[in-house]
Amino acid sequence: MAAAKPVEPLPLLRAGADTAAAAALRRFQLPPQPPRSVRANAIRASPPSNGAGSPDELPAALLPNAARRRDGCGFSLGVDLGEARTGVAVGRGITLPRPLTVLKLRGQKLELMLLDIAQQQEADELIVGLPVSADGSETPQSNKVRSVVGRLAVQAADRGLRVYLQDEHGTTIDALEFMISRGVKRSARDVKSDAYSAMMILERYFSSSGQGAKIVLPKQPQLQSKLLEKSRQDAQAYIAADTK
Repeated sequence: MAAAKPVEPLPLLRAGADTAAAAALRRFQLPPQPPRSVRANAIRASPPSNGAGSPDELPAALLPNAARRRDGCGFSLGVDLGEARTGVAVGRGITLPRPLTVLKLRGQKLELMLLDIAQQQEADELIVGLPVSADGSETPQSNKVRSVVGRLAVQAADRGLRVYLQDEHGTTIDALEFMISRGVKRSARDVKSDAYSAMMILERYFSSSGQGAKIVLPKQPQLQSKLLEKSRQDAQAYIAADTK
């Protein structure tokens, strides 16, 4: 699989090229979590995007990439949604995630841009940070993010892209500490902080093997079928490419 393609990247961090940066980032990684017991070829999915109903079992093709890296998978796009700015990062779980850019868009323009960037970066999934309290409870901001992600999931499924929610509690502080460790000047931190927060969301996602990621599905059965079929095709293509 080709390397991720650049999308007006910020001059932030070269993935995997700086051992000092890698050492600094390891301070923020979560400890390994024990694997969950699930039925073969199935996962427990999150409720539909409206948050109602009981979780349904989904095929293994809809597992997050972080949970099936040995089987081959594409890149993951990390997203830190904000009211005015949205940070974007990319990674594959092999080297450090890489901050990409900060978008100053809202509404449909933002959603379409995120999907365009995902496809340009050869990402087959979007990992969106979900704001929660220290005790894991959701906040009013959580509802706003869920509303955006619900719309995003519909458009993403139409392109064959999966969308997951990932607990982002504490990633803003982690991003600040990491930027300080990298020597990023104070004047530049405000400009780059959202992209670094997206990077930390991805790092948490990969370090926990995707166990905290909750898939968000469109309610339309035809879109669910389209997403499943595209995910199966992608998985087969990645495995075939890795065996060459």
